[in-house]
Amino acid sequence: MRRARKIANLRWWIAGLLFLSTVINYIDRQTLSILAPVLTQELKLSPLEYSHILNAFLIAYTLMYLGSGVLVDRWGTRAALAIFISWWSASNILHAFARTALQLGFFRLLLGLGEPGNFMAAVRVTSEWYPPKERAFVNGLVNAGASIGAVAAPPLVAWIALRYDWRTAFVLTGALGLVWLIAWLVLFRLPDRHPRITPEEAALLKETTAAPALRKSSWLALVRYRQTWGLLLARFFSDPVWWFYLFWLPKYLADERGFTLQQIGMLAWLPYLTADLGSIGGGLLSGYLIRRKWNVLSARSAGMLPFALLMPLSLLLAAAPSDLVTITVICVVTFAHMAWKTNIVTVTNDIYPTHVVGSVSGIVAFGNGLGGTAFTFLTGQIVQHYSYNAIFVMMGVMHPIAFVLFRLLVRGPVKPAPVEEPREPAEPAIGA
Repeated sequence: MRRARKIANLRWWIAGLLFLSTVINYIDRQTLSILAPVLTQELKLSPLEYSHILNAFLIAYTLMYLGSGVLVDRWGTRAALAIFISWWSASNILHAFARTALQLGFFRLLLGLGEPGNFMAAVRVTSEWYPPKERAFVNGLVNAGASIGAVAAPPLVAWIALRYDWRTAFVLTGALGLVWLIAWLVLFRLPDRHPRITPEEAALLKETTAAPALRKSSWLALVRYRQTWGLLLARFFSDPVWWFYLFWLPKYLADERGFTLQQIGMLAWLPYLTADLGSIGGGLLSGYLIRRKWNVLSARSAGMLPFALLMPLSLLLAAAPSDLVTITVICVVTFAHMAWKTNIVTVTNDIYPTHVVGSVSGIVAFGNGLGGTAFTFLTGQIVQHYSYNAIFVMMGVMHPIAFVLFRLLVRGPVKPAPVEEPREPAEPAIGA
């Protein structure tokens, strides 16, 4: 039998697949938003009906963070990510067959059930395939895929819809994931079972330091650790900033800064580009410190603090004197947020054993979804009755609060509860 050809630096090919899956994830997620003006007119959707459709996705997405993490740990990364991308790609294609608001909302719910699995699987792959000094960079690459997807979706989806129609746009964007699936099934295996890994790379991956094994991986066992709460609360307070810029930026630029649709198309992609740079830069910074022999957790903290301190720049947006200052400040904020996020996501890889990384990531990401959902609702209420200024004030302090909670609760790797040794049966007393 012919032996499989070895592939040098195989782990970076796998990192490329994770990057592409995240790009596709965000393209599929944003297809509805880009087509909303056409959909609401053709399907005769009221603003309230459209908001219910959005909420169907958000609620399913938030709740499924918990379930998808457990499923990744149970099924393994290869099978889990294959199932998740097949599910959300098929769900996106089904949008093309919607004729009513109820049908569209149901298909949106299905999409929300599948998409979180991408990020849970990616976090576990980072533990399986990369030593500590490379993990933050890989997580940064995955985060960059989200921003690239946000940049690529508007021109791609609009071009397909204008050339064909909105239903075709859903079908073709959904098909991207099914094409990606072929490459994933061909290329991905665990390192110790991969026929194409070189001996040199296999030796390198032995650098991966395992955290202490836990006796249980149930949610109840994992939430007993203060580290889990530290990461969850830090994500709860910090991630809503990204959700704001993802959902509200075009509307803010139009309502408050007077941007035309053409100006939004020309400039609104810049914050997502700087977010990409932050994702990569934050990972490189902590990776550099680890190579300089810093303790891993100290390096991650040092890679988070300066970016948390940049976030109060949001306060300037309340009185920005020009459009240039507005866009510049937003670009700095999105850069800082993604540099922060890359490091805090990687901490999960550093302090938990691989076999529970998916479950822990799901619990922590639940904080992300919960915070994003609550803050999105709060933003609508505040903007309708007051202004955006209060939102920028809140966003200016959320990362510093998150950093304090992180430092108080995440002080080292998880320490499993001691296992009691079985007692020897007592010898019966003489004469008993």
